[in-house]
Amino acid sequence: MSAKEFYLNRFEIRLSGLGGQGILTLGKIMGQALALEHGFYVTQTQSYGPEARGGASRSDLVISSSPISYPKPENLDVLVALSQEACNLYFRNLKADGLLVVDTFMVEQLPTNNYVGIPFTQLAKEKLKVVQATNVLTLGALCYLLPFLNKNAAAKTLKEVFPAKIIDKNIKALNLGYSKAKQLYPDIPKKWSFS
Repeated sequence: MSAKEFYLNRFEIRLSGLGGQGILTLGKIMGQALALEHGFYVTQTQSYGPEARGGASRSDLVISSSPISYPKPENLDVLVALSQEACNLYFRNLKADGLLVVDTFMVEQLPTNNYVGIPFTQLAKEKLKVVQATNVLTLGALCYLLPFLNKNAAAKTLKEVFPAKIIDKNIKALNLGYSKAKQLYPDIPKKWSFS
C-alpha cells in the first residue's frame, strides 16, 4: 500500500498509555513507515509526564496525501489507549465515528460499546514472554485495522530501528498483533472508505 493507492485528506491518530509502554517508540516507527515506506506526509508530536515511567505518555500522528498545514491533531480518527488513564483522558478527542483501540488487559472501564479491544499486554507476557513487546503487538494490530499501513513496510522499519538481536522477537510480536486483530475483528478494515 502506498500514498498512491490511498488518498488521505488528513488522518489523525493518537497513541496513548503509560511511560514505559513504548508509546513514543511506536509513534516513531509508525511515522517512519508511513512517510518513508508509503510516501505519505506525516507529522509526529509527543508528550509525556515529568515522571516518565508510569506517567501519562502519548504520541500523535497526522497523516496526509498532501502537505500538512497544522502538525497537531484536532479531531482524532483513531485513539489507541493502552491504559485506563489514557482512555479517560483522550476519548473526548475522538471523532464520533472514530476508532477506539484499547488494551483490554489495562483498560476495564470503557466509555463506549463501540471499540476494538485486544489484550496486548497479556499477549506480550504470555505468548512472547516479553512485556516490552506490547507496543509492537499494537503496531501489528494497527497494520490490520488501517488499510493504508502495510505490515511488510512496518516490518522493514522495525529492522531499521531496532538492534539485530531483538528483531526476531519483534517480528513475532508484529505478526501476533496482526493475526489477533484479524481473528477478532474480520470486518473492521471495511469500515474505512478512502477515495
